Amino acid sequence: MVHSIVAEKTYRFAIRIVKIHVHLCTTERSLYSLSKQLLRSGTSIGANVEEALGGHSEKDFSAKMSIAYKEARETRYWLRLLEDCNVLSFKMAHSFLSDIDEILRILGSIIHTIKSKKKQLQTPNS
Repeated sequence: MVHSIVAEKTYRFAIRIVKIHVHLCTTERSLYSLSKQLLRSGTSIGANVEEALGGHSEKDFSAKMSIAYKEARETRYWLRLLEDCNVLSFKMAHSFLSDIDEILRILGSIIHTIKSKKKQLQTPNS
């Protein structure tokens, strides 16, 4: 199997998300709903990357990577919210935010490359 940096990063990020979800649920039962939202979006990123890598077509790959990007954006939102509500410390939140920003840059670059290749194929040679 080909090594994928984005798959590895999103998998490691998902592990961290699961751990913070467990921590929040055991220490702050009232935060279960917010923590579950973070869990869903944070683990969905890697799941969609895996689906993209196993896609049957370039269109399938592109669609799944776009979903992964959207899930990463949502995850960033929940992390910022939890920090601003003083649920996550500045240090912890920024550790997660640094990771998600890196993932967003990687996914954004992949999507940009796909779109550029599509444009090149669609423009007739002069």
